[in-house]
Amino acid sequence: MATILVVDDELGIRDLLSEILNDEGHTVELAENAAQARAVRTQLRPDLVLLDIWMPDTDGVTLLKEWASGGLLTMPVIMMSGHATIDTAVEATRIGATAFLEKPITLAKLLKAVDQGLNKTPAKPGPAMPTLRMGSILSAELTVETTMIGGVMPEPVMDLGPQSLQSFNLEGPLREARDEFEKAYFEYHLAKESGSMTRVAEKTGLERTHLYRKLKQLGVDLARSKRSAL
Repeated sequence: MATILVVDDELGIRDLLSEILNDEGHTVELAENAAQARAVRTQLRPDLVLLDIWMPDTDGVTLLKEWASGGLLTMPVIMMSGHATIDTAVEATRIGATAFLEKPITLAKLLKAVDQGLNKTPAKPGPAMPTLRMGSILSAELTVETTMIGGVMPEPVMDLGPQSLQSFNLEGPLREARDEFEKAYFEYHLAKESGSMTRVAEKTGLERTHLYRKLKQLGVDLARSKRSAL
């Protein structure tokens, strides 16, 4: 697992990203401004940085440029913002940012960007525009995020075929049959995602606190689900 530095002046975002990344097994360091980010970068040399663009002291693009010009951009940097323009995104890419996440950040996009960032070297500054991958949306529909990482369409949902009705007791009350189905449904996704509550919450569309309560109510054995995924 990696050491990830989260730089954002909003406490709520720092806490949320820290919770998600810790749940995935990463070590997370936090900074609320550029000064703290510089100190953490020097002391710990993180494997990846999530960097907000709009901060009160020094903005993220300026800090990124500072690291690049000083030879300190030795780790992937993922920019984050809810108000950036495409020009800002392109500039950050040219400086050396590896990706961009638009706020509010979804779990799927966060985990995908982090996984991709940790598995490739930081991009070198250059004048070229980002190249869109196969499956990208048309250039006329580009957002700030797709400008930097390519607008790949969502992956198709796996077709598992019809569920055998013999798996459930159709003679009992509806509630009992529904509970049996929901338990099998969550056990399937827990096994598929190796017990990661973060990924299961994203896949099933539930908040993690609601998901925990639901699994407890259904009597799902979380430890058993993790073992079955091995």
